[in-house]
Amino acid sequence: MVLAYLPSPSQGVWHLGPVPIRAYALCIIAGIFAAVWLTRRRWAARGGVADDIADIAVWAVPFGLLGGRLYHVITDPELYFGAGREPIRALYVWDGGLGIPGAVALGAFGAWLGCRRRGIKLADFADAAAPGLVLAQAMGRWGNYFNQELFGGPTSLPWKLLIDPAHRPPGYENVAFYHPTFLYESLWDVGVMALLLWLDRRYRLRDGRLFACYVLAYTAGRAWIEALRIDHANHFLGLRLNDWVSLALFLAAAGYLIATRRRQRDASGKTAGSDGG
Repeated sequence: MVLAYLPSPSQGVWHLGPVPIRAYALCIIAGIFAAVWLTRRRWAARGGVADDIADIAVWAVPFGLLGGRLYHVITDPELYFGAGREPIRALYVWDGGLGIPGAVALGAFGAWLGCRRRGIKLADFADAAAPGLVLAQAMGRWGNYFNQELFGGPTSLPWKLLIDPAHRPPGYENVAFYHPTFLYESLWDVGVMALLLWLDRRYRLRDGRLFACYVLAYTAGRAWIEALRIDHANHFLGLRLNDWVSLALFLAAAGYLIATRRRQRDASGKTAGSDGG
């Protein structure tokens, strides 16, 4: 007898006449608004002009969405190209498939363009935006829940996720319950956001160091969550490609924090008593 489980949504798309309203898109949009709201508050607390954030977001958000999709398509091209595939589906963002590394990388380029227009250092903006960015990721992951995608392997845990037969991967047609990795990552991201806010208040991290902490914490969580997933992924030396990307980013962020630790000590001495944002 099934004692407890998480049901999957009965649908992820609603129609207003001919217009489809997709839950995946709503989750992404809600995350963007939450990120802009939190970043505006943090930027103003640091002495900046809150309206600067909206101007930068106009550049960062489209580039981020483009980067997320490009990362997904480039790392899994066989899903869209080749015999029996439909290349046009590479444009179907609403079906899911936004790679976080690509979204952050190209989004950072867009943010740099916006920062240049406002005369703002990208590192300063990145530190202010880091908690909002990971909050957006936490909210966006619920889009995977509505699409019934990117879940983990079979499990009998009380919080197991029921997946409809139409969404079960080959070889698992008779398995009903799986790890809700969307929920694991969402909760992890909320924890990362809380950690970043605490670190910033406690240590007044500057010069991109808070953003580096975000990369460290996020990739650490992504590594164990990725290990649970059973969706299609390319592998290299026995690990999913996303694991290698996470490892490279983790090491890069750790290296940056080590290289700039003296700069942080000097800054802390100069700004003692100032508001940490």
